[in-house]
Amino acid sequence: MTESIYASGTVKARFQYQAYTNAVGTIQEVFLQEGDTVDVGTPILSISSESTRINRQTSELNREYADRQANQTRLRDLEININYAANKRKNDSLLFERQKRLMSQGIGTAVDLEQRELAFENSLTLHQATQLKYEDLKREIDFNERSATKNLAISKALESDLILKSEVRGVLYSLLREKGEMVNNQTPLAVLGSGEEFVLEMLVDEYDIAKVKRGQKILISMDSYRGEVFEALVTKINPIMDVGNKTFVVEGIFVEQPTVLYPNLSLEANIVIYAKENALTIPRSFVFKDRYVITEKKDTIEVKLGLKDFQKVEILEGIDENTVIVKPGT
Repeated sequence: MTESIYASGTVKARFQYQAYTNAVGTIQEVFLQEGDTVDVGTPILSISSESTRINRQTSELNREYADRQANQTRLRDLEININYAANKRKNDSLLFERQKRLMSQGIGTAVDLEQRELAFENSLTLHQATQLKYEDLKREIDFNERSATKNLAISKALESDLILKSEVRGVLYSLLREKGEMVNNQTPLAVLGSGEEFVLEMLVDEYDIAKVKRGQKILISMDSYRGEVFEALVTKINPIMDVGNKTFVVEGIFVEQPTVLYPNLSLEANIVIYAKENALTIPRSFVFKDRYVITEKKDTIEVKLGLKDFQKVEILEGIDENTVIVKPGT
């Protein structure tokens, strides 16, 4: 005697997914056909995008312009100015000190001393300003180089998206667009997944989900295998309900997988939540008022019921396998 939960569902290839691309353009070439095997990185189709190509070329030019080696002339020019300012500062400092010594000896005027001091301060300021300008230029070149390098990497990544590649090892099940069609990053282009491993996706009503546990047995029937029942096991319970249809997605795997399977095959499942060996059952029509049965001697006996379905009911107490009962009203 078993108690089970009914669920409808579909067969999915393991790792099945719809492939998208970040590129915007026209499908230029399709390299594969539906049913072809793929590996990780196998090209599926290419997309033509003139704007993406031009952006990559522009980024390369900007990267070349921002390269540190290409800016050595500007740095060298400032280094020359720094050396000049340093020498002028040193010379003006010597002249200023000399004028101070002459003034201490009564030689020269206060105006001469002020002029020497002003010249020294100006050369000191010039030296400091050229050093700061040099440091600012170095930071600017470093920033521009890093920024141009990142922009070039982004452009190359976007250009690489012009080739749609497989993310899994398996089968190209469906091409959703044809050569010449315009596509964007919201356009599904292909369906791919494993060619050998399949999973079951079942929809379980919210009223039954609390009874479902991982590892429970599932009995599967499919229209493509009429008259056959396959055994599977619950492997995953997605922990969020679809508010639209009030169901949870429960996943399972076959114990012994059928030899031929395809994604999106429909199935009907019975998830076994309770099973009892050697249960005593009688036809449900032999029970009245959900608690009594009638013996062949017309005695009314109260029984305790267990599991039940539309046809049979389990007897826990009240009668045994030797008791002869009759259908009420006969």
